[in-house]
Amino acid sequence: MRIRFPRLFYALTKYYIGVALVLLIAFALNPEIRNYLPIGGVEELIDQTVEGPFDGIEIGATGTGALGSFVWLIIAVGAALLAALPVSWTYMAIRTREEYNQSLIQTIILLPMIVTGIVIVVHNSLALAFSLAGIAAGVQFRNALKSPGDALFILLSIGTGLAAGIGAVELAFVMTIGFNYGFLVLYMYDYGARDGTQRYMRARGERTSAKTDKKKKKRAVDDATTETEAPDIGAEPSPATDSSSRQS
Repeated sequence: MRIRFPRLFYALTKYYIGVALVLLIAFALNPEIRNYLPIGGVEELIDQTVEGPFDGIEIGATGTGALGSFVWLIIAVGAALLAALPVSWTYMAIRTREEYNQSLIQTIILLPMIVTGIVIVVHNSLALAFSLAGIAAGVQFRNALKSPGDALFILLSIGTGLAAGIGAVELAFVMTIGFNYGFLVLYMYDYGARDGTQRYMRARGERTSAKTDKKKKKRAVDDATTETEAPDIGAEPSPATDSSSRQS
């Protein structure tokens, strides 16, 4: 059986290959650029031995001064955005039209950047962490998620921001790659779908059928308008029209 890959598959593949090529070219042209990139945090997390409750990994550029740290911060925030962008594509491609939520897409894109900044601010500071917890407790979220599946996108956005904030952008991209292609496979095979039950992912071909229905409705409206505007040849002229013609 021939497998038909949706356009999302090609978009994701081109995107990740493009990001990998850009990094390879940058490393080939200037190997020292690694000091300015928020990568390597995964290796430090695995190899480190924490001796105290306030010990953690060191974040920021190494041996580059204040300007290097500023560049590191900009790249970390930008990388969080780049890692979250294809996640929004996955949501837009697979979500049912009835429960499609534009605000969730915007949250998926912006939340990782915010979390990245928060992680850098509260890094190794218990006082700042408690202050942040107090501020977060005062914020009331009044928009409830429509499905547990939407919560997965929010959790991934938070994880992406955390990874970028500690200088582990490679972990952020690995998480998003696994998430996007995992959802893509579930969408391709319509996994777990049952007739008469609520769907989270739209059925394949739903967009095409929706466009066809829209064209049919538009054609019906145009036909009705044409019939309304067309003159009735067999109708008798009105008295006003008949009298005006006699006077002339």
